[in-house]
Amino acid sequence: MDVTAIKNLLPHRYPFLLVDRVLSFEAGTSLQAIKNVTFNEPFFQGHFPEKPVMPGVLILEALAQATGLLAFNSERRGAERDTLYYLVGIDDARFKQPVVPGDQLHLAVTVSKQKRGIWVFDTLASVGEATAASAVIMCTERKID
Repeated sequence: MDVTAIKNLLPHRYPFLLVDRVLSFEAGTSLQAIKNVTFNEPFFQGHFPEKPVMPGVLILEALAQATGLLAFNSERRGAERDTLYYLVGIDDARFKQPVVPGDQLHLAVTVSKQKRGIWVFDTLASVGEATAASAVIMCTERKID
């Protein structure tokens, strides 16, 4: 799945769309994707100019967007115009190594459980063989008031 297909599933747009390509997908089970990290990312101007590092919160956001792709693709539909896919919780977040310009961030998300509209995912972000971050992420879709 390329970025055009991703944009059909997620409402996010530049500079906040943080998934570039989906590598594999198994409905209701798992998804693997990538984010190509380039020096041109707007957050590198201030985080940190002398030693650019991708903010951990944006690594978690990239993982959360991957969970949205898994959920919407599992249900065979994109984000609806009158709903938003909300992050409702993050547990056990851990950061193991910095992500820097030139890295290819590999995003792996697996459904842990789904109950009453709440999806729970085990997530892992890595660069090469090294773990960059991991977390349990909970999300839900809700109507916009």
